[in-house]
Amino acid sequence: MQQPVRILTADNIAAITASFHKELESIGKSVAGLSGLPLLIAVKRARMGHGPYPDVTLFEAANRIMSDLVILHGVAHLLQDGSLPFREYKVEFGNEDRNGFDICASLGENTLAGEAFNVAPSFFRGKKRTALKKLRAKAAHATHRLILFNDDAPPTGYVARNEEGIRQVAVHIPISASVGGA
Repeated sequence: MQQPVRILTADNIAAITASFHKELESIGKSVAGLSGLPLLIAVKRARMGHGPYPDVTLFEAANRIMSDLVILHGVAHLLQDGSLPFREYKVEFGNEDRNGFDICASLGENTLAGEAFNVAPSFFRGKKRTALKKLRAKAAHATHRLILFNDDAPPTGYVARNEEGIRQVAVHIPISASVGGA
């Protein structure tokens, strides 16, 4: 993605998401046929040269891309379900930090600060704890606080508690380029 900060609305979310998924199609070709140590070195050290993050390694690109997908599909869900008053969301992709939060929105007196992540189940509780701590400390001013995370990260039977006014949304990321919700 060219710009790390985007405004996502009901009018543009599907096109941006489809374009992002299309850009992902070539990822992995640079490691095709590799195995063992050469594969590991390529994944951790070789610059990708293509995709949304061409100047980083496949490993780093994967981390950024997976979080970007949580943002795209999570915001699509929020726009579709109308549970929040916002018609547009300012989001940051990759590892940019211009706004202090991954997701921001405002409408009249309503403001939103949100964090998003995509992690393996073994890292879920720690990552959630870090996001909660950040929102408690730095987003007390927001009328809405939000955490978006991949739906396959929490343990089986996990029920998100919307504790301390912070809404948690498990986001489903479809394998196809269609816009999916939470």
